[in-house]
Amino acid sequence: MPPSSIDRDLTRLEAELKQLEAEYNMFFAGRLPKPPWETRARVDAIVKQFDRGHIPNTGDRFRFSTLQSRYATFIDLWDRGLRAREEGRPGPFPQKVRPSEPEKKGPEDRILHVSSFRDPVREIDKLTDLYESLAEARREVGEDAPPFHKFAELVKNQVKKLRDTGSPEVAFRVAVKDGKVNFTARGLKGVTE
Repeated sequence: MPPSSIDRDLTRLEAELKQLEAEYNMFFAGRLPKPPWETRARVDAIVKQFDRGHIPNTGDRFRFSTLQSRYATFIDLWDRGLRAREEGRPGPFPQKVRPSEPEKKGPEDRILHVSSFRDPVREIDKLTDLYESLAEARREVGEDAPPFHKFAELVKNQVKKLRDTGSPEVAFRVAVKDGKVNFTARGLKGVTE
């Protein structure tokens, strides 16, 4: 049975949406000079045409509403990214540091997260929070985050090593200093610091 015209149009909308997503990704990665307004206008027109029309088939209606909600989510994300870029703040997309920008010192140095552990295996929530703050800090400075299992192993080994030297608790700190991520461990001698 040949595909219906609605089926063909939905397939076209799907393809256009994928194209738009790829173009926005290229724009935010710095490979396109301006946002893909033409492709976005085309997708917008197709979505509005379907939204105003009647789709008799329930399966096609469901397929359209899924595409429509996906498009709306993307639009919100892209608009937030554009607004953040215009306001000069980091947005939802990772940005490459341009070499022409002078590196900021001083006020950019900051402590992002501090956690202390007695037994990281039993404190998985704290370990996950610590990992997420480290991963976010590394993404901010353009570095990849380490795999969680390697990070967890490192924390476990540091806690064991420092506990063997007499520290019942070990504090870990994620900080950014001079544009680099610092991840440090320190034994806590007393019960409170």
